[in-house]
Order: sequence, then C-alpha cells, then structure tokens
Amino acid sequence: MKSTVEQLSPTRVRLSVEVPFDELEPDFDRAYKQLAQQINIPGFRRGKAPAKLIEARVGRDAVLSQVVNDALPGKYSEAVTEGGVKALGQPEIDVTKLEYGETFEFTAEVDVRPEIALPAYGDVAVTVDALTVTDEDVEEQLKGLRERFGTLKGVERAVENGDFVTIDLSATVNGEDVEDAKTTGLSHEVGNGQLIDGLDEALVGVKSGETKEFTTTLLAGADAGQEAVVSVTVGSVKERELPEVDDEFAQLASEFDTVDELKADLRERVEQSKKMNQASEIRDNVLEKLLELTEIPVPEKVVQAQADEQIHEVVHQLNHDDDLLAKALEAQGTTREEFESQARESAEKQVRVQLLLDAIADAEDVSVDQGELQEHILFQAQRYGMNPGEFIQQVQQANQLPSLFQEVRRGKGLANVVLEAEVTDSDGNAVDTKAIFEPEGDEADDAEADAAAESDADAESK
Repeated sequence: MKSTVEQLSPTRVRLSVEVPFDELEPDFDRAYKQLAQQINIPGFRRGKAPAKLIEARVGRDAVLSQVVNDALPGKYSEAVTEGGVKALGQPEIDVTKLEYGETFEFTAEVDVRPEIALPAYGDVAVTVDALTVTDEDVEEQLKGLRERFGTLKGVERAVENGDFVTIDLSATVNGEDVEDAKTTGLSHEVGNGQLIDGLDEALVGVKSGETKEFTTTLLAGADAGQEAVVSVTVGSVKERELPEVDDEFAQLASEFDTVDELKADLRERVEQSKKMNQASEIRDNVLEKLLELTEIPVPEKVVQAQADEQIHEVVHQLNHDDDLLAKALEAQGTTREEFESQARESAEKQVRVQLLLDAIADAEDVSVDQGELQEHILFQAQRYGMNPGEFIQQVQQANQLPSLFQEVRRGKGLANVVLEAEVTDSDGNAVDTKAIFEPEGDEADDAEADAAAESDADAESK
C-alpha cells in the first residue's frame, strides 16, 4: 500500500491511498465466507458454496463493494499511522478508483492537530490575589460552626432574613393554576435564594398565617418563561439560636479544650483553603495567559461538532421541545441565535485548550503511568460522589479511559508550565510556585496532577 499526505490547511490534510489488489485477498476470503452463510445454492450446504458460484449469484461488483467497505477503515488507519497524521474527528473518504483486479484508490480528508509554536514558559507572567487570612475570615468559620450546633426556636413576630419558615405555595399564569408550582408545608431558610426568584423579599415582614402575593418569571416546567403570580402563605416561623463562644462550645464542636485552640485551628484551615484557591487561580491564569500568547489554529469541523454536542445535550434535557427551549431562553434573557453562538464560542475555547495542552505535553514528553491514572480515577469518583468501583465500570462502558488518560497528561503538562511562569500576587510579592506545586512526598505529586487535570477540565468548560 502507498499513501501520501497533502496539507490543505494548518488543521486539515488529504490522504491519497493506493492499495494493490492482491492486498485485498484476505478481505475477499472473509467476504465469500460471510456471503456463503447468507445465501442458498442448490447442491451445496450452507457455507460450503465455492467463491465462483457465490460471485455468479450476487455479482462481482457487489462482492467488490463489500470487500472495499470492510477494508476501508483498516487501510485508512494504516495510512494515518504511516503518515504520522494526528487525526481529529471522522474523515471524509472518497473512493477514486474501484475496478476488479486493479489497484484500489481512495482519498481521505480529515482534521488534524496543528503545529503550535509554544511561548517560552518564563515569559508567562500572571498576577493572583494575595493570600491573607483575616480575623473576619476566622469569625466567619466560627459562625458556620456555631450554626451547625444551633437550635431552632419558634417566634411570634414577622419573618426576618435568616429565619426558618414553613410555607404553602401556589401560582397562576394568565389566571390559570400552575399545577407543578403547588406545594404545602415546605421548609425554607429565608435569604438563601434557593427557591423562586422574589420569594425571599416577599416573605420578609409577613407573619404566621398571613399570605403575600408577588410576580416572578418561571424558569422551569411547561410554563417556563411565563410571568406568574405567586401566592405564599407562612406557617411557622423559627429563628436559630447560636451557642455562646466559650471553652464549653470548643469542647462540644471540636477536639480542642479551649476557644483559643479552636480559633487557631480554624485559622490554619482557612489558610489551607486559601492556598488551594490560590493554586487553582494560578493554574487558571497561566492557562489563560498561554492562550493569549499562543496562536492556535482551530479545526472548523471539530469545533462545530463540539458545539452541536453541547446544543444537543440542552435540547435533549428538554425532550427536544423547541417551544420549551425558546421559553427557557427567553426567561434567561437570551435567544436561540445567542445560545448557539455561545455554544460555538465555548466549543472553540475547549478545542483551543485541548490543542494547547496536548502540544505542551508533547513538547515536555509527558508520560502517565498506571498509578497516576488510578489516582486520577479515584479523585474523579470522589469529585462526583460515586463509589470508585461503580465509577470505573461506567468509565469502561463509555470507553472514557483514553479521555481520563488525556486529562492527567494535559494536567501534568500544565503543571510544568506553572513551575516556570512568573507569578506575583496583588501586593506585588513574588509567589513561590514550587512551594505550592512541589510539596514533599509522592502523594502530594499525585494530588498536584489531579488538581491540574481538574483545572484543565474546568478551563475547557468555561
């Protein structure tokens, strides 16, 4: 077999392939065996008819077409390997010569990973928020701990922000009841904003047994996008009593004997959390800077395929109901055209990130061993709140192991850039990235790779 590669653009090539007829002999043998099992020829048992009779029955051209269709995927893959083509997506194949006994020829156009000129990593300079832990941060953590151990007490007054209430809800659209908006005895913390838009504002000042009406735009259900009149009736009203901050509380809420010890531990926890946030910010900012500094041609068909997939996922969730989609988009203040444009921008960003990180991983000759892949799988299982065994089973069934492998490889490549980038905080101080991303111990290295891979995945979704 002979093949040549023609560069059509930075992101697309054409493979021209010539296959000698004798190389198809194994495919012919396979085709005749399959056809012999499918047709009956008098005087021969099924599967035993000779090739000449089968050919006479179905036609030489039909046999040749089946042989070519069966052989094409393998010959295409062979040409891709021989040509060192980094193919993306599905090829467009055109058979240019097909005659019995003659050389079989075809062309295949396919998108490919472009050559990317990477900037010097030392030229990547970013700024992140300074890492500071204030007394207010510690008090906020202490307040959260007190709320966990707080108690609810009924009150005889109007609802205030932060109260816990039981409510009955109903709604109408154009005077008609909205069935899926009715509920009774619903518990709600006023001010958390987790229910209907405008509800918390309406509840403040209402007493037990009173009813308040307000208007809002429904975001889900058959009436999504419609303006509704919502009626809310308050049942019970309770406020949360917080325990006093003393040594007794410290012993109740922690392993410490004194409030001072508890506060010192909370300060350490806040600092550790802010360090993790800063590490994530460093990776995100370095990646954004790399995208800014690097020219990355994007393969059009790959981008469009990803955009179509994003759109399909949303439409599928709405049972492919175009009217329901239009209402949902209207409720969000956007249009179908803007929605599809945003999907296109998101897909292009994802593709650019993937191409950039793959180029870095190649340049750094990044490898991923079995242990790193397993650590990443466990990390992802925890991230999605799944049993590791069930997560692995789903990954294998969906053939997602190669994708997870790529996530780890891309994350490790990005980590290499981060270590060489110039990072300063908002106070103008240099940030020691090695102290953050190269702590002592193998477990820390594994965690770094997982966190970098997570940053990669998050960046692609933005």
